[in-house]
Amino acid sequence: MSFWRDPVTFLTQWFASLLAGWGLAPGWIQFVSFVIGGFILATGAMLFVTLLIWAERKLLGRIQDRFGPNRVGPWGIFQSFADMLKIFIKEHITPAGVDIIPYNLAPILSVAAVLMVWSVIPLSITFYGVDLSVGLLYFVAVGALGELGIIMAGWGSNNKYALLGAFRAVAQLISYEVPMVVSLLVPVMLTGSLSMNQIVKQQDVWFILVSPLAAVIFFISQIAEVGRAPFDLVEAESELVAGFNIEYSGLKFGMFFVAEFVHAFTVALIFTTLFLGGWRGPGAEQYPMLGFVYLMLKTSVVYFLSILMRGTLPRFRVDQMMDVNWKLLTPLSLVVIAVTALIVKAMQPLSMWIITPVLIVSNLVLAFLTQQMLVRYFKRRVRKEIGSRSRPVARLEETPAVPSESEG
Repeated sequence: MSFWRDPVTFLTQWFASLLAGWGLAPGWIQFVSFVIGGFILATGAMLFVTLLIWAERKLLGRIQDRFGPNRVGPWGIFQSFADMLKIFIKEHITPAGVDIIPYNLAPILSVAAVLMVWSVIPLSITFYGVDLSVGLLYFVAVGALGELGIIMAGWGSNNKYALLGAFRAVAQLISYEVPMVVSLLVPVMLTGSLSMNQIVKQQDVWFILVSPLAAVIFFISQIAEVGRAPFDLVEAESELVAGFNIEYSGLKFGMFFVAEFVHAFTVALIFTTLFLGGWRGPGAEQYPMLGFVYLMLKTSVVYFLSILMRGTLPRFRVDQMMDVNWKLLTPLSLVVIAVTALIVKAMQPLSMWIITPVLIVSNLVLAFLTQQMLVRYFKRRVRKEIGSRSRPVARLEETPAVPSESEG
């Protein structure tokens, strides 16, 4: 096999043959390969954060009519390395009265929860960590570890503001997991599998075209899971000082932000895998590295949309955020999954090319009905004005003229 055609498989086979030449048993060869592969994947994702931070700050600067990083290196490209060096040499301050174990474990758990998701994402037809038959279930379960890290940070900090921030953050994340998990059932029903590899391979038609409402619900729910604008109630500085991480400093504080940036890109990667065909594209099966390029291009577009939302949309209030979830996304996701199940079951013997137009029409009808219901809902919520818009104006009173004595 050529190195340039499939470098990952080439290097994997070469390394396995090298270990076999040293006399290692097949079980130990597989174990060592998994350990080294996991280390390379996690390290690559962590180093990729430096580029993500620079790109996001540059894009946000352009969106908001600013320059962004422009001092350290050409186009400010080394600004992230300067920030990383600064945060490494900052002092680690541990407040008095903290619970040491959850306090120190929380930032590690937040980063690990995101990196563990990468193990089941197929980056190309041959480049993936492990092909789990329950890959989507694993993705949902591992995501809960991030919420555990947040509540551990708030509880272990011995600070009432950190605890309140953790309660608010976990309430938001758990609430938006409901429509997210329901919308995930659409790709599962269309493919009959929980494996991410199988979901990608069976996307002859992108699922964003087959079920656009499920794709939109999943995207919005994932933005809320990351805790970014307009759902950044997790760190509402004006209300919560800084949220659950108020008592952290130095590298521990930085790890929460590393987790956020990696999570934001991972969300785009998951969305691309489930709804945009993943690595699939012309020539991707013959040349796996070409599939990796397709995957990164699609993911970059989705990631840009999330940055655009962050730079342009204002923050929701807490009640508005919960209304969007429980009054709109969750009921709509349940209706979408019910309609999709009925159509797929009724048209099961037919080809996917015949089922797809029916699903698209049903999604358009549901979108139109949802829009009409929202219009009526907001019309009913218009409150009557009390009083009048007119304001009293001070006027100079006219005094009657006093006749003079000559006139009398």
